[in-house]
Amino acid sequence: MKSFISEVVYNLLEIHPNLDHINFVFPSKRAGRFMVQHLSQISDKTIFSPKIYSIEEFVEEVSELAPLDQTNAIFKFHETYKKLTPENEREDFETFYGWSQTLMQDFNEIDRFLIDTDSIFGYLASIQDLNHWSKQPEQTPLVKNYLRFWHRLSAYYTDLKSRLIAEKVGYQGLQYRLASEKVESFLSKKSGHFVFVGFNALNAAEQKILQTILNSGRGNVFWDIDRVFFDDNQHSASYFLRKYTEWPYFASEKNQFSWLADIYPEPKNIEIIGVPKHIGQAKHIGAILSEIPKMNLENTAVVLGDEGLLLPVLNSLPENITDVNITMGIPLSKVPLGSLFELIFKIHSGNSSQFYHKLVVEILEHPAIAAVLGKTSRDISSYIRRNNRVFLEERELLDLSKPQHLELIKICFGNYIGAPKFFLEQLERLTHILKQSENSIRNESLFQFNKLFNRLISLLSDETPIKTVKTLYPIYQNSLQLESLDFSGSPFNGLQLMGMLETRVLDFETVIISSVNEGVLPTGKTGGSFIPYDLKRQYGLPTYIEKDAVYAYHFYRLLQRAKNVYFLYNSVPGNMNGGEKSRFILQMQTEKQPFHSIKERTIVPKVPSTAKTLKVIAKTPEVIQKLKTLALTGFSPSALLTYIRNPLDFYFRYVLDIKETLEVEETIAANTLGTVVHNTLEKLYLQNGEASYPLTEEHLTTFLEKYENLVSKEFQDYAEEITSGKNLIGYEIAKRYIYNFLRSEQKFLGGNQVEIIALEKEMKAEIPFGTEMDFPVFLKGKTDRIDRVKDKIRIIDYKTGKVMPTELRAEDWDEIIIDYKYSKAFQVLCYAYLFFDNYHEEECQAGIICFKNLKKGFMGFYTQKDSRDKTKLEGVDAGIMDLFEAQLKKLMIEICDPSIPFMEKEVKKHT
Repeated sequence: MKSFISEVVYNLLEIHPNLDHINFVFPSKRAGRFMVQHLSQISDKTIFSPKIYSIEEFVEEVSELAPLDQTNAIFKFHETYKKLTPENEREDFETFYGWSQTLMQDFNEIDRFLIDTDSIFGYLASIQDLNHWSKQPEQTPLVKNYLRFWHRLSAYYTDLKSRLIAEKVGYQGLQYRLASEKVESFLSKKSGHFVFVGFNALNAAEQKILQTILNSGRGNVFWDIDRVFFDDNQHSASYFLRKYTEWPYFASEKNQFSWLADIYPEPKNIEIIGVPKHIGQAKHIGAILSEIPKMNLENTAVVLGDEGLLLPVLNSLPENITDVNITMGIPLSKVPLGSLFELIFKIHSGNSSQFYHKLVVEILEHPAIAAVLGKTSRDISSYIRRNNRVFLEERELLDLSKPQHLELIKICFGNYIGAPKFFLEQLERLTHILKQSENSIRNESLFQFNKLFNRLISLLSDETPIKTVKTLYPIYQNSLQLESLDFSGSPFNGLQLMGMLETRVLDFETVIISSVNEGVLPTGKTGGSFIPYDLKRQYGLPTYIEKDAVYAYHFYRLLQRAKNVYFLYNSVPGNMNGGEKSRFILQMQTEKQPFHSIKERTIVPKVPSTAKTLKVIAKTPEVIQKLKTLALTGFSPSALLTYIRNPLDFYFRYVLDIKETLEVEETIAANTLGTVVHNTLEKLYLQNGEASYPLTEEHLTTFLEKYENLVSKEFQDYAEEITSGKNLIGYEIAKRYIYNFLRSEQKFLGGNQVEIIALEKEMKAEIPFGTEMDFPVFLKGKTDRIDRVKDKIRIIDYKTGKVMPTELRAEDWDEIIIDYKYSKAFQVLCYAYLFFDNYHEEECQAGIICFKNLKKGFMGFYTQKDSRDKTKLEGVDAGIMDLFEAQLKKLMIEICDPSIPFMEKEVKKHT
C-alpha cells in the first residue's frame, strides 16, 4: 500500500529536491511526525528536516497571539462583563459561568468564520426583541434586563477582543481571525514555501489564509479524496472539497484542482459486526487482533468511535500484541484518582461543617486514601457504621485518627467554607502525600492533577469572583475535560490505537472501527449555542450538517487505501447510542463497489445454561467442634429458626460467625423500630429495678405520662434527626404503638387482675438427650414478658410486625421443624419450654401481642384435635411440651449429626 503521505513526499521531491526551505502544515502534529519518518526512509543522504507545523501552531505564529484555554478566557470575559454591566444587573459568578461557556463557544465560531460581529449580534438582539414583543405598554424589569444583555453582546465582544490582543493572548477563534488579517504581513517577513497537506473542512479564516498563500505563488495544497466521492455531488464526504474548487486560484489551468485518487474501488474485505454493548466490542476487537499476523500489526489501526472504550480495549488486547502506540489519552476524570477528587469536591460543595457519612466512607475507603491510612481507614468506617453516625464533623474524625494521619484527614475533611483557594492548595498538598514510588501510573496521575490544581490556583486572585467550593466545582469539572493522562511510546511501531480525528492524513491496510452507531458516528444534532439554526445558515456558520460531513470525510478517507476493514457497532436495541448502525454503513452498503466484499454478522455471546443446584456443605471435625460450643452456650429460638428456614444461612451466621454488613441507618429500620418499642416498654414496666409486682391503673397512668420522653431518648440512640422525613414518621409510629398498647392494657385491666412476673427474662434449659448425644445441648432465650392473669400464666412476645392468630396454630407436629410458616408457633413454644424448665409450672399460655393488630389482644398458641375437628385446644401443658420436646430433639440431632451435611433449602415466601 502506498500511503497518501508517501505520495506527497515523492511528488514534492520531484519539484523540490531539497526540502529544507519547505514549511509543511498538517491538520495534526501526528501527521507531521509520519511525514518526517517517510522522509528518513526514502532519502539516501543526510538532509535537514523541513519545518513542520500543525495548523494550530501555524495560526499561533501568524497571529502572534499565545493560546488561551477556555477557563482562562471565561475569567477574562468576566472582567469585561463586570466592566460593562451595571452592578444591579449582574448575575453571580456561578450563573455567569454556566451561560458564558456557551457564549464563548459562539464567539469562537464567529471569529473562525470571520463573521461581522456588529451585524450578527444586532440580528440576535432584534430576534430577542421580537420574541419578547408584547401588547403591554411596559415590559417587566426582568424582560428589560434580559433584552439589555442581548444588546450589549457586541460591546462585550469588542472589549474582550481588545483586552486579549493587548495582552497578546487569544482563544482559538481570535487567533484565526487575526491570522487571516496578518497573513500577508507574515509572508513578507517569513521565507520559504508553504505546503498544506490533507485538509478537508476549512473554516473561513483558514480558507482566507490558504488562498492568500496560494495566490502569492509561495504555496501548494495537497487534497486527499477519491474520485468516487468527488464526482458525486450528493456525497457528504466531498461536501467541503467541492466548494474549494470554486476558489479563484483554481480557475487557472496551471492550478487545476488535483490530487483526486482512484483507489477506493479497489478490492476490499469489509465486515460489519453487531456486538452487544461496549465490553462486547472491546472483547471482539481483541479476538480480531489475535488473528492478525504480527508482521501486519504495524499497518493496523484500531479506531475508537467512542473514546470511552480505550481502557476496555487495552484490557482485551491479545498476547500477540507486544507494541501499542496510543494516540489518545485517558481523561483525568476516568482515572481512579479522578473519582477521589470528585468525592472531595462533592463533600465540600455545601455550606455546612458537617459531612454526610456515605461520602466520608467512600473517601476513607478509596484505594488511594486507604493505601496511606491502612487500618485507620477501616477503623473509622467501622466506627461510623457501629455508632450510626449520619453526619460527622472534622473534630470527630481527627479524634479517631492516628497522629501520623492527621494531616491527610484534615485535608480531606477540613473546613473550607469561603476559602476555595486554600481548598485547592490543600488538594495540591494531597497529591504529594499520596505519591508512592512503586506505583508509576498513580504517580503520573498525581502529577497531572498537581498541574491542574496549580493552574486553577493561579486563576484565583485576591479579587476572584469564586467565593465557595461549590462555585469552583464546575470550573474544576470543565478544566478536567481538557486534561488527560497521555501514554508514551514510539508512534511508528506496533498496533496503532487512536480516535477518529487522529486518523487524519494517515493510512492503514487493516482498520478496525468501533461504535459505528448512529449518534456516535456521526454524533448528530449536538452542541449548545445561543445562535439559532436559521441565523447560522444565514451567516455561513457550521451546523450539524457540516459536522456530519466532517465525519463522513474521515470515515470514507480511512477506507480509501485500506484492504481489510472491520466495523463494530453496539447491537443492543433501546440502549443509548445502541442498536442502530451508523448511516455511513448503510450508505456504504447501498453504494457498494463491484470489488468490495461486504459481509455482515452479529456476535452473540455464549451463555452456558447451568442448572441451579442447591449447595451442600459437609460437617468437618472443626464444624462439629463449633456446634458443640454452640450447644453448650445454648441454641436460641432465632438460631433454630434460621436453620429451619435455610441450613446454609445457619452455617454462615452461627458456625462461621459471618454477620450481615453493618450499615448506617439514615431512616429507622423495621427491626430498629421494634428494638425502640421493646426497650421503651422494658424501662416503663421496671419499677425501681423490680420486674415482679401487681400491675395497677396508677402504674399505667404514670406510664402514659412518661412514655413520650422515653421513646424520644431511645430513638435518638439510633437516629440523629427525628424532626422531619421518614424518621419523624417512625418516631410517631413508635409513640402511637406504645400509647395504643398502654390504653389497651388499661382496658384489659378493667376486668382482670394482672401480675407482672418477669420482664426480658433470660432463661436456659438443657435438653435431656440421654445416649442420643454425647455432649450437653442447651436451649436459651429471652422472653419479653411473663405475667399472671387471674390464675393463668402468660408468656408474651411483643411483635411490631403484623401477626395473625392462625400463625400460632400447630397442625402437624412433624412439620413444625421443617416448614418456616410455623416460625411464630415454634418460637413461643421454645419460650414455653424454657419457662417450664425454669419455673416448674404445669400449664401456661404462650403467645404474641402484635402492635399492628392490638384489637386481637393476646394471641396464644393453640392446636386442634385433628384435621377434621376445628375445635381449638388453647394453652400449653405437659402433653404439648412432650410433643414439642420430641421435635426439638430431632431438630438438634439433625444439626449436630456429622453425617448430615448443611443442605441449602429453597426459601419459600409466605404471605
